Amino acid sequence: MTTKNPDWQIPKPKKSVIEWLLGGDPAIRWQVMRDLTEEPDNCVAAERSRIVSEGWGARVLGLQSSEGNWGGDADARNWLCTSYTLLLLKDLGLDPSGEEARRSIGLVRDHITWPRQMGGRPYFDGETEPCVNGWILGVGAYFGVASARLVDRLLGEQLEDGGWNCNAPQSRRSSFHSTICVLEGLLEYEKAKGETAAVTEARVRAQEYLLERRMLRSLSSGEVIDPNWKRFSFPTTWHYDVLRGLDYLRSAGVEPDERVTEAVGLVAKKQDQNGKWPLENSHPDRVHFDMEGVEGEPSRWNTLRALRVLDWYSTQH
Repeated sequence: MTTKNPDWQIPKPKKSVIEWLLGGDPAIRWQVMRDLTEEPDNCVAAERSRIVSEGWGARVLGLQSSEGNWGGDADARNWLCTSYTLLLLKDLGLDPSGEEARRSIGLVRDHITWPRQMGGRPYFDGETEPCVNGWILGVGAYFGVASARLVDRLLGEQLEDGGWNCNAPQSRRSSFHSTICVLEGLLEYEKAKGETAAVTEARVRAQEYLLERRMLRSLSSGEVIDPNWKRFSFPTTWHYDVLRGLDYLRSAGVEPDERVTEAVGLVAKKQDQNGKWPLENSHPDRVHFDMEGVEGEPSRWNTLRALRVLDWYSTQH
């Protein structure tokens, strides 16, 4: 489909690209079947069920300690690796109702408490930073241990411009990084618990924060805030980029308007001659193993997410 922008187009995915995606890990395959090829629900569910016993999901689950954390003794002092890992398991699509998921989340719930300087609360009640608390809320909601207390805290920390910042209250200006983390968590909470006026209002305000800035530009100067936001990575951990922001809007059912046109164009132009998207800007955050190749090589994660973002945009235009 040709968009209104004369500089780029949104073609239908090549059959060879879909086949390449389906040749990947179960975590990729089930999402392709759900989001791109629209397979019957029972087929999607069957493929999703493989995550617990095959590929990335099985490897990640096997690395959890008997104390509930990932990353060894060093991580037991700060929990970052554990938080990244739980976020990854959610992104992979591990079935939260399965026995292995319940066992894994139960270990976290029963054994992990934040250090006193980070609030001293049970893990799923969150710590002190809204970006981390956004992940925890999303993971907790997805795996059936959502914290209403954590929701109330995040709603109370929303800044006047609509977003969040881990450096507040020193900074009263929102951060794209913190805001996307909280947005994803609030959305997952509403998916699990149902919509509420307070949470929906907070999400809409934060979505407007991103949209008013065209997903990457300063509201005051119009300049691109960070050129790295044009480069797409996975796992994203706490980092914002344009593809992550657009994929959130898609999953939230936001109707695209002209404020996303530039950002969608950036995604469309990244497609290579074979119909795939490269891995870019790999982050230094601790992950357990490489899920894909080196930077510059085709990425199934980026290709999957880009194709469903473009489909979301094109079906509304």
